[in-house]
Formats: sequence, structure tokens, C-alpha cells
Amino acid sequence: MAKQVAIVVLLVLGLVNSSYAGTSVGYYTGKCGSNDVESIIKGIVQARFSYDPDIIAFLLRLLFHDTMGNKQTDGSLLLKGPNSEQTAVPNFTVKGYDLIDTIKEALEQACPGVVSCTDIMVAATRDAVLLAGGIYFDVPLGRYDGKVGLASNVVLPPPDISVASAIAYYGDVGFTDLETVVLLGGHTVGVTHCNVIKDRLYNYKGTQLPDPALDAFYVFFLGNFICQNNDEMFVFLDSPNSVRTVDNSYYQMLLQGKGILPIDNAIAFDPSTASYVQDLANNNDYFLDLFTKVLVKLSLVGVLDENEGEIRQLCSQTN
Repeated sequence: MAKQVAIVVLLVLGLVNSSYAGTSVGYYTGKCGSNDVESIIKGIVQARFSYDPDIIAFLLRLLFHDTMGNKQTDGSLLLKGPNSEQTAVPNFTVKGYDLIDTIKEALEQACPGVVSCTDIMVAATRDAVLLAGGIYFDVPLGRYDGKVGLASNVVLPPPDISVASAIAYYGDVGFTDLETVVLLGGHTVGVTHCNVIKDRLYNYKGTQLPDPALDAFYVFFLGNFICQNNDEMFVFLDSPNSVRTVDNSYYQMLLQGKGILPIDNAIAFDPSTASYVQDLANNNDYFLDLFTKVLVKLSLVGVLDENEGEIRQLCSQTN
């Protein structure tokens, strides 16, 4: 426990009193007349969550893909076009754009040209995490929107990336080994498709047998009742009872041999990450605290200042 507390303190010290390209907590206070920008965002997210709780998964994935696709949190994934980031293969199934557009429209009516689409994406994700069982956390705002978003710039890790390669990939933008494992905890509300994992169920590495690292009963269930003859069927990355809740049950599933994606399974047993998975599986409060801090850190990767970006009038196109 002392080790956990020390890590949390270090993470906090790394974020408190930090200013990234002019961002700050409460950035929009007094900038939108009598309107509270963050309250407007929160209200619209709450309304959407009330009938579509899957929005938590959409927003977490949107933020992750926007940031890590080009290693900048700049809203470039929101841009539409024939060669936009949305057309890159890893982004084909990203959703949530419509919610960002709805919030942007409301804020443009309240105070035109003030709030960036990137900030909307970040704040909306924070609010959805809270609604889905997470804890409240402040996010620095004041980001500017990117002016370029090209599919050719998108580099995202495949689901079968090795632990060493994942650590290197996330480490390139400043994440520690522990933070990498915590960031993967976003899979607590994630899904994949059967075609992504069918080799693990039926023909692992050409053996004509399932992946021995997967729980045998789980393989039987997925292979015979979920994925049989249906490559496009959804498979939850967490327990079906918890798939719309931000909690540590994802890590508990990993320890049971039920890590759906290869990287999920790998972090549970790799010597460099196994102890982190065990600690997170044992303490939900510990996970939630670290998860919020890692999301803040993610949202500050490569942020643009006023000389590099703009405040878009429409989130789907540059000015």
C-alpha cells in the first residue's frame, strides 16, 4: 500500500500546477458571458447518457484515438474529408462525433468562437466517466483545434501488440509502465468484434486449437454461443454485468484468463506489468484515482496553443 500511495503522490505532483500551452482548470470562467461552459457540456452529456449509456465507451475511444493517433490532443479526428483521420482503418468504428457536434452547436449559440471542439471532447469524456461510475476530476481546458487531420498520420497500436512494444509506444509520449496498464483500463467499457479474436478461439497460431491462455469455459462460451458463424458480433472486453461501468472488474477478468484482446491477456502475466494488474484488480478506489489522472495526462499530450491551432466554427471542418 505504501508503494501505491507513493505512486499516486508522484502522479498528482506531475499534474498539479502544470500549464500546458495555456490550459488551466476553470479556463472558461467569465469567457462565455453569464453562461457556464462546463455546465452546458455536462447537461448535454447527462441527457445523452440517460438513454444511451454506451456513450461512455464512444467518448473514451474517441479521445484515445484522437490523441494517440497522431500524438496530439487536437480534435483532428473530428475533421471529415476523403483523406481525414476518420478514414484510417483503426478509426472506422469510432463513434461519438454527433454528441460533440451537438454540444458545439449549443456553445456557439451561447458564446460564438470561444470553446474549442477539442475541449468539448475532453470535458464530455470527463463527464461521461463520472456518470458511468468513475469519480469527478478537474480537467485543464483552453486547448486549440488542429488544422490538419490526415489518415496517413494515424499510427495506433494493434490489439496483438506485445507488452514491450506497448510500453515503448505509450512511453514515447511520457506514460510510465503503470500508467500504460491503467490506460488500458479504459477497456472496462470496451467492445471488440469476433473477427478480431476468432484465431484465439479456433486456431491459435495455426494449431487448430484455442489460445491456451484463455479460460477454457470462456472459450467454449464465446466460440459456440457468441462468435460462431458471426464475425461481426460484439464481444465485451469486460464482464457483461460491468461493461457500462468504469471500474476495476476488467483487471479481475484478466486474472481469470478472460482477457479478450491479446494485449489484455499479456499485461496480466508479463513480469513487467503483472503486479500492476494484481494491485488494480484488488482495489477499485486505487484504479479510479489513477484512471482519472491518466486521462488528464492523455488529454494534455501535444496540445496546441493559439499560434498553432484555431477555434473551429464547426467541429467537422477547419475554418
